Amino acid sequence: MFTLSHFATPCSEHVTDQILQLVVDNLTDISSIALPPSNPLFAIYQYAVGYEVHLYLQALSGTQGITVELIVALDAEDPSRVVGFLLYLPVKDDPHACGVAFMAVHASHRRHGIARAMVQDMLGRYPHAELTCAVAKVPYFEAMGFQVLGVRGPQVLMNTHDRVTDGLIAVLDIAPIYRSTEVRQIHTYLLQKNGKRAMLDAEKQRDRHLDQMTAKARVFVQERLANDIG
Repeated sequence: MFTLSHFATPCSEHVTDQILQLVVDNLTDISSIALPPSNPLFAIYQYAVGYEVHLYLQALSGTQGITVELIVALDAEDPSRVVGFLLYLPVKDDPHACGVAFMAVHASHRRHGIARAMVQDMLGRYPHAELTCAVAKVPYFEAMGFQVLGVRGPQVLMNTHDRVTDGLIAVLDIAPIYRSTEVRQIHTYLLQKNGKRAMLDAEKQRDRHLDQMTAKARVFVQERLANDIG
């Protein structure tokens, strides 16, 4: 069993640390790139996406100029243990809309309805919600009330309505993360560990992976929307 807590202000360091660990442990599922752990670049994205979530959690303080809300699932038997989280961004100029930024459930607590409960909690506050996901996860979110609207990069765009909101979702600029000293240091370490050829191959594998995901998403959405019209 589990309980849900909602945050519109910063959560404790104890909770934050566990959320960031969930991000690191579930990077392939959480990141839009969906890079597999076998790729040598994986460590870079673990740091970068983890730091991105860290910045969003800091933004709960309201000092980053964006609105962020968080739902945390806690183990009912051990309330200090985070077993899942959903971080979403309310839409400016539309009090009923939001966009899902990140969501993860601890591997040991999956198939217990945690993700569904967190999404339902969010929809109770913002019924007009959107998210992006991999093609394989579309049925999962359709069961939660989302429908396919289109493609966004390598992922499928889904919404609880048949249209996107007219409002704007304020997001953080994450480009500086990938230009940071920390990322350069990680890349240098990986280069020394794996060699230049291996790192170049890793970049090619990542790019091919993204191209394949993007093509798969486009074909899927075209077929789905065509079937809906038909």
